[in-house]
Amino acid sequence: MLRDFVMTQKPEQEEIRSLLQIEREKLIANQLKVKDSKLPVMVIFEGWGSSGKGGVIGRVIKNIDPRFFKVRSMDTPTPEERRYPFMHRYFQYIPEAGRFVFFDRCWMEEVISQHMSGNLSKAEYRRRMRSITTTERSLTDNGYLVMKFFLHISKKTQHKRLEALQNDEQNRWRVDEDDLRENENYDEYLEAYGRYLTNTNSPSSPWYIIDATSRKWTELQVLQFLNQGIETALANSAYAHPILQNTFPLKRMPRLADVVLEGKQLDNDEYQERLDELQDELKQLHHEVYRLQIPVIIAYEGWDAAGKGGNIKRITSAMDCRGYEVHPIASPEPHEKARHFLWRFWTRLPKAGHIAIFDRTWYGRVMVERIEGFCTENDWKRAYNEMNEFERELNEWGAVIIKFWVQIDNKTQLERFTDRQETPEKQWKITDEDWRNREKWDAYEQAVDEMILKTSTTFAPWHILESNDKRYARIKALEIVIKALREAVEKVDEG
Repeated sequence: MLRDFVMTQKPEQEEIRSLLQIEREKLIANQLKVKDSKLPVMVIFEGWGSSGKGGVIGRVIKNIDPRFFKVRSMDTPTPEERRYPFMHRYFQYIPEAGRFVFFDRCWMEEVISQHMSGNLSKAEYRRRMRSITTTERSLTDNGYLVMKFFLHISKKTQHKRLEALQNDEQNRWRVDEDDLRENENYDEYLEAYGRYLTNTNSPSSPWYIIDATSRKWTELQVLQFLNQGIETALANSAYAHPILQNTFPLKRMPRLADVVLEGKQLDNDEYQERLDELQDELKQLHHEVYRLQIPVIIAYEGWDAAGKGGNIKRITSAMDCRGYEVHPIASPEPHEKARHFLWRFWTRLPKAGHIAIFDRTWYGRVMVERIEGFCTENDWKRAYNEMNEFERELNEWGAVIIKFWVQIDNKTQLERFTDRQETPEKQWKITDEDWRNREKWDAYEQAVDEMILKTSTTFAPWHILESNDKRYARIKALEIVIKALREAVEKVDEG
């Protein structure tokens, strides 16, 4: 793609100045349309060293109210950032609805740099490519405009610019070993950049190759494409996006109505004895998880009053409080609602060696948001695949993913609701919303059945906890967590 690129004929200077004024005024007007329509705009600048990425960003943002944009310069990941999934440090900076984020280098820079230095295996390179294309598609499907610019210059032009910077005492710091290596091995980098651009070029987030041989000409090309992209996105905002076929390997699961709850119970003595044994074992495993830097994600969903809180408490009681965090997930805050629905979960992921426990999860998209009409039908139908992709990303990072559905029957829920209503110290646990949701039991059961059917993958299966007897459910959860952690520890030790 890059090797065959033919530079557009550059206009005369007077024409460039005239066109620049037109495009600058367009962007000034378009920023207000972006704000009013709540369009999130993500603009990515990549390119050769010394191609002028920082300079063109600086000139473009002069046409935008500074309250409506942020600029992110993505340097080499720090040791702390490397303890998270590859996409974590990028996803946390995606823009809110109605705002711009400009990236001075993004995921392309990191992948190509590691690839060319030999620090990225072929298999990991392929995984990164899939992660990038999946993320970009998911962003655009969820209403984002993703604009990607590659600033292109010749080997001769790059060498001339690098030499000038090195001879300038004030700007010498801007040239590093990577820039010099890139120029010395220009043809090899040309091939790598071109292959990357081809692999990540798509109709929804295409690449725009910019002739960056002169400052004003570079700015004009970027502004023309950026304005065109904004206008197209605004015109197409009402269109639904394709729902991809779910091709993930799935584990066969029962419908909730077929889950046997009777007979799943423990007497108190048996419960206490087993609880002590399992918590002792989990305590030791927690140390091993930290030693081996294994990230763990435990996700809880279930009926109101099913016993999620008590279940979580029995697990965390066995852990070092410095090595885990529990995330109670409620309705999204305004700044969370203004971003991709997975953003608030990406930003809560554990780093390697730590454990994150979610009391309610990203699956709210296909339950409460679906049933209460908080998202469109196209949104929640696409979400099954998007959540499977999210969990695949975490699994390939090395995370242990354990998902629990805490199951009770309708009668048990009514008894627990009534007990909460009539017990003063428990009344804070029951709300009018709980009673309203109870009236929609059948609709929720249907949604949960579909959720479990479509998202119980082999790498992140659902586990159903029979919780008419809370003690039984707690012991079963501990056994499942211990088994999963033990297997992960053994796999790392053997590998």
